[in-house]
Amino acid sequence: MTTQDTTRDTTAIQRRAFPLRFERRLEQPLWLRLLSPFILVAVALLVGAVLLSLLGAHPWLVYRRMVELAFGSLYGWSDTTVKATPLILAGLGVSIAFRMRLWNIGAEGQLFIGAWCATAVALFVLPRDTPAGLMLVAMAIAGFVGGALWGSVPGLLKARLNINEIITSLMLVYVAVFWNNYWIYGPWSERGFGLTAQFPRTGWLPRFTDFAEQIPALRGVTAHFGIFIAIILAAVLWLVWRRTKWGFEVKVIGDNPQAARYAGMSLSRNIILVMLLSGGFAGLAGMAEVAGVVHRLQERFSPGYGFTAIIIAWLAKLNPLAIIPVSYLFGGLLVASDAIQPAGIARMLQGVVLFVVVGGELLLQYRVRIER
Repeated sequence: MTTQDTTRDTTAIQRRAFPLRFERRLEQPLWLRLLSPFILVAVALLVGAVLLSLLGAHPWLVYRRMVELAFGSLYGWSDTTVKATPLILAGLGVSIAFRMRLWNIGAEGQLFIGAWCATAVALFVLPRDTPAGLMLVAMAIAGFVGGALWGSVPGLLKARLNINEIITSLMLVYVAVFWNNYWIYGPWSERGFGLTAQFPRTGWLPRFTDFAEQIPALRGVTAHFGIFIAIILAAVLWLVWRRTKWGFEVKVIGDNPQAARYAGMSLSRNIILVMLLSGGFAGLAGMAEVAGVVHRLQERFSPGYGFTAIIIAWLAKLNPLAIIPVSYLFGGLLVASDAIQPAGIARMLQGVVLFVVVGGELLLQYRVRIER
């Protein structure tokens, strides 16, 4: 028996053992591209309803209660906006890398470093009587630069040594968390607790309730102006992808690196730049959280915003404008998780959404064939 015959027989055995074959779809209908996020969310809710029934809960009552808590009142919208703000910024960050097929899984670590840098500026670099405008701008720049530098590490390793950015970016998350813990339990600790001193008032992002004297309806609305920063950056990023030469370069490199290299585009330069921007946006998310919500650096100030941002970016199809409503959806899940029983339902739904999105994307990109 020749080597060719042996190879043919082995292939036949493999086909009988694994009769499923995946063929890449050459194109997707426009209606499917537009409706797929809604279809995936509906399927995730259906799967979640089955799981809730198995847990002994009534799916319709649980979903209705979650919607009421997150969106049923002005205060619910306010709480959801607080959660959605860092999700939008971190989601924009990971979407930048994903667009060029760079898998930045370390947005959570970049968020922590951005928060650390903003804290350093607020407490130790600028005087406490610094005007609010200058203080907040300096904190935002520090947060962006810190996250960008942290994101540049896997970018440089990928560009220069072709080291997998998934591993390096993910491992740096744990380094960032332990770095944060060292400072809040050590040199920056407030009386030995795992947190720093409170920022001066000039280091607080303005909240809607601060304008209650002019607009009484805003009394008690704790959403802060970080949401405006997030929305503006989403619009700017949308224009960059649609209207600029660099946005086109990023898309070409992501779709076909060989063709991009043949056209004279610098892969290494763009890899580093994309990872810098990706980390910078995540760093801004950390700055917005410490300046707009907790007003100090503390342990576990993020409930996993950087990891949730990965699901958001994929569900939004990497569209910066679509990231906004998807972030509100997940922000609502976080708000509802504080009051829904049994505990952990919101986290379970996040996992279901991730599973459905990944599986749904596979079926959207590939056609399943059965070998007969």
